[in-house]
This record gives sequence, C-alpha cells and structure tokens, in this order.
Amino acid sequence: MGMFLNSFVPYEEYKAIVRSRFFVDKSSIIDEIISDVTLDGQKYFCITRPRRFGKSVMANMIGAFFGRTTDEEDIFSDLKIAESSYYREYLHCYDVIYIDFSRMPRDCCHYGQYISRIQDGINRDLGKAYPLLKLDAGGAVWDNLQAVFEQSRTKFIFVMDEWDAVFHKSFISETDRKNYLEFLRDLLKGQGYVGFAYMTGILPIAKYSSGSEINMFKEYDMATKEKFSEYFGFLDSEVDCLFEVYRQTTENAKITREDLKKWYDGYHTAAGVRMYNPRSIVCSLTDNQISNYWTSSGPYDEIFYYIRNNIEDVRDDLAMMVSGEKIKIKLLGYAATSTELHTKNQIFSAMVVYGLLTYEDGEVFIPNRELMDKYDELLLSNESLGYIYNLAKESERMLKATLAGDTGTMAGILKLAHDTESPILSYNSEIELSAVVNLVYLAARDRYRVEREDKAGEGYVDFIFYPERKDEDALILELKVGSTPADAIEQIKSRNYVLRFKGKIGEKPKYTGRILAVGISYDRKTKEHSCKVEELFA
Repeated sequence: MGMFLNSFVPYEEYKAIVRSRFFVDKSSIIDEIISDVTLDGQKYFCITRPRRFGKSVMANMIGAFFGRTTDEEDIFSDLKIAESSYYREYLHCYDVIYIDFSRMPRDCCHYGQYISRIQDGINRDLGKAYPLLKLDAGGAVWDNLQAVFEQSRTKFIFVMDEWDAVFHKSFISETDRKNYLEFLRDLLKGQGYVGFAYMTGILPIAKYSSGSEINMFKEYDMATKEKFSEYFGFLDSEVDCLFEVYRQTTENAKITREDLKKWYDGYHTAAGVRMYNPRSIVCSLTDNQISNYWTSSGPYDEIFYYIRNNIEDVRDDLAMMVSGEKIKIKLLGYAATSTELHTKNQIFSAMVVYGLLTYEDGEVFIPNRELMDKYDELLLSNESLGYIYNLAKESERMLKATLAGDTGTMAGILKLAHDTESPILSYNSEIELSAVVNLVYLAARDRYRVEREDKAGEGYVDFIFYPERKDEDALILELKVGSTPADAIEQIKSRNYVLRFKGKIGEKPKYTGRILAVGISYDRKTKEHSCKVEELFA
C-alpha cells in the first residue's frame, strides 16, 4: 500500500461516510461505470460539478470499492452495488492509483514541485509493489507503468479528484497549464495499462484544453449532460429519508422539512431533476440549525469576482434575480477563462459552473435561500453596483418607515429609485416594480422570511414578510401599477390574505405582533409612487 497506489485513504474516508448518521447510498454509479467500460469500451470519465456536490465522496467510494486495500466487505455488502452482477468480480480486485490534485507539497511555490510530488510518489509506490522489475525511480511514470503492464499484464484504475485545482494556484503560469495537460495526456491517453480513468473537478476540460491533449475523456456536467445526474446532490426522496433519521435521532429537533427545501433545494440538472446541496443538508441536520453553509474557499468563489469586469451589463439582471425572476442567457458549457469574463453569457455561464446560479430551459436564476443570502451581501456591500447598492442601503430606513406607517418616507425612497436611469425602473409591469421593492426592503431579510407570490387566502399575494420572532410585526404587501394603494389594501382584505398568519383552530396564533397591510402603487402618467399602511385584525 502506498500514498498513491492502493492507498488506504479512500477506503477510510468512505467508511466514515457510510457509518455516519446522514448517509445516502449512491453506489449504483459503480455498476453504471463498469457497464460502460465492459459493454461500450468507454474508459475515460470526467464528471464536473460545483463545490460541495459530493465529488470527493464519490471519488473515495470508487477508489475504496476497486482498490486492493482490504478484503473486507463491511462497507459495501449492504449497499446497492452489492446487488450488481459485477459485485464479486470487481470488489477490491484492482490496483487503483488515487490522486487528489488539490494536495500540495510543503512550501510549494512552483509547478515543478507540485508535479514532482505526484510523479515521484507514484514511482516510489510502484517500486515497492514490484521490486523485482527494478523500475527507474527517476523515470517517467508512464514508462514504469508500461513496464509493469508488459511484465504482468496488470491494468490500473485511475481515480483523480479535483483535476482542475492546480489552475487556481497563483504560481501556475500558462506554460505550466500546458505542461500539466501534457502530463495527463502522457499518463493516460492510449495507454494499455489504463483499465479506466475516473476524474472529477469543477471546470470542464474544454475550459483549458482546446486541442487534443485529453480529448479522450467524456465529460458530464450538471447543466447540459443527463447521465449521472442523480448521483451528485441529494434528491427529494433522499432528503425525506435523511429528515426522518434526523427527526428520530435529534433531541429538540428545530428544523422543518420545508426549511430544507427553501434553503438548499433548487439546483437543476439537464435531466430535469431538482437537487439539494448535499453538504449544506448534512451540516444543517448535524448542527440542528438552518444556516448559510456556503463558505468561501478562495477568491475565485466570490460572486463579485465574476461580475467585476462588466458590472453595468449584469447589475440589472442581478436585481431581477434577487427579486425572484429568471434571466435568459445562452449557456456556454465550457465557461470562459477567468480573464475573459466580459459578456453576460460568459459571466453567468461561469457562475452556473461554480454553483452560484442554476440553469433551466435557457434561463439562469438563484436557486435557494442559502445562495440568496450571498447575493444580499453583495448588493449591500459593493458601491460599484451603483443605484442597486444605493437602494439596498436605503432598505433599513424603508423597513422602519413601513413599520411606523411613515408613507411619506416610503414614497420618497421609491422616488429615489425611479430617479435613476435603470431599464428595470420603467415600470411597464409589476415585475419591474417587484424588483425595486425587493431592493428597498433588502435589509428586511435579516428579520423576516420574505416570500413572493405566496398562496394566501383566496389568491396569491405579492409579498409576505414572515417575522423570525413571533412578537414582531408581520407584513402583507401588494403592488399596483396604474391604480391606488387603497385598491391594493382592499385586495388584501377581500381575498383574506391575513389567513396566512392564522394557526389551526384551537392553536395559539403563530405571531403575536401586528399584521400590517402595505399597499404600494405607481402612476405611469404622473411618475408618482403612493403608499398606504393599515393594521389588520386576524
């Protein structure tokens, strides 16, 4: 056993996952890969997904299953793969070379150090495993692998995690990138010793390899390829099972099933499947707390990084997406390199690749509350966003004015919005007005769960502000273009939107604060906003 050849690491890592409380069995992918290799002759798989979508877990599983690290069946005998006809033939029967490309040598400052760790490590492992062959410890890895193959007909399975990690290192030059791709080509392409190669990462190969270096890989991304969709991320049915485990094993369980859906669901695959962010699901159930687990692991993960080169072209779209709208784009599956993110299509395509947006039927949008919080942070902290930033900064004042019934201040802030020159403020429909309302009430999301087009009473209300604390005031907000705020409040009353705040008969009220009806209107002729606030009685 070595650092790269038949390493214990994948087995131990996956065993810990299998034995954890919130485990989801995705082992059927092994059966599908074996079928592709044996029946179709496919040998090269590259699966790309955003961060936190289980890529490393799956890589560990595949390395643990095939590798000769143990005779035990304890972690696979009860999984779905055990039902496969391939199970006995392939379990722990192959030499696996496992490479985590995100790992660096100590004090690494240039590509030579990085790649030497990998080549020297594999050569060292091969020398220990095949001492009689007298392999060249300082030679090319592929030559030593070929020598083993010629002598013993041994084929190797390559499992390579985070293949693109090196591209994000500051010391990597364009020449280094080319050399790295050539290393992968020499190691894998057309080599008889390759049983199959399974590679994961965030970035598609096409992002960096426009030629033939590693074009033998078939690539599977989330937005455009249907195959393998169900294995990365959690399905609704899987979250149902995890939630039941959570409910039965957690004292004073605080999370609802609805919470999990609103916060972590909403990612779309090309197969039409909605997926949950798996890491966030597991973290929230483990912590017994709904929270934002989308933590940054580097400067390239920040939303602002992608939009900074063309803020003027995308900021209106950002405002619309924060208000819950979808934006049409032409998805660029390869995602332009970071230095070329200038057009809207390039920017939003890259954000889909990194999981900051999701894509469905030609449109991108913000998938869930967890990501929406990140966009809120962006709008409230970047002055370069211009009018969007200015309106967002007014949002605390807007909320205070609303709770106080200060309609003059409310109308003044909305006038400030209209005095900008943004296309979204043309108010040709209530959609544009909704986008502005989202901006001027952005700060409310710290204290309220804001729902748009929520079912209430006998219809759908434009906005409902559910307070996080039961003793805070709740808001029902209706918008009107070409009408009056009195008409908006009359609609709130006549359609019984207030019923949304009533508990079941015999139960205590959900909220003990006031319930305020808020009417906001815009007159296209006079360009004036009017507001009205009225207390309702549940």
